[in-house]
Amino acid sequence: MKKDIETREDIEMLVTAFYDKLKKDKSLVFIFNDIAKVNWDKHLPIMFDFFENMIFYTGSYKGNPMIVHKHLDKQISLTSKHFEQWYHLFSSTVDELFKGKRAGLVKKRTKRIATVMQIKI
Repeated sequence: MKKDIETREDIEMLVTAFYDKLKKDKSLVFIFNDIAKVNWDKHLPIMFDFFENMIFYTGSYKGNPMIVHKHLDKQISLTSKHFEQWYHLFSSTVDELFKGKRAGLVKKRTKRIATVMQIKI
């Protein structure tokens, strides 16, 4: 039986599983690897902090994702299809691993963030 997201370790498991999927997705992986040239060893801990703060309000994330995505959009025009696929991979990963109030909350908030980013860039 699936449980809800309860700990930092749960978030790390979710984020790692999500990015493992993303790294296999041809419509997105090139953006991370070829355009943004993501250093995964540095990126993943930042994402752990981001999602931990999103769910538990820890204050662990210090950054501005909008600036990063606006810069990325100048290099490659980010489309609604990119955001939709990103959200599909993320929400399906949540559904595969967790069930509960926080699992629903993280899906709702990531959908909202993706929508706002699309509008602002």
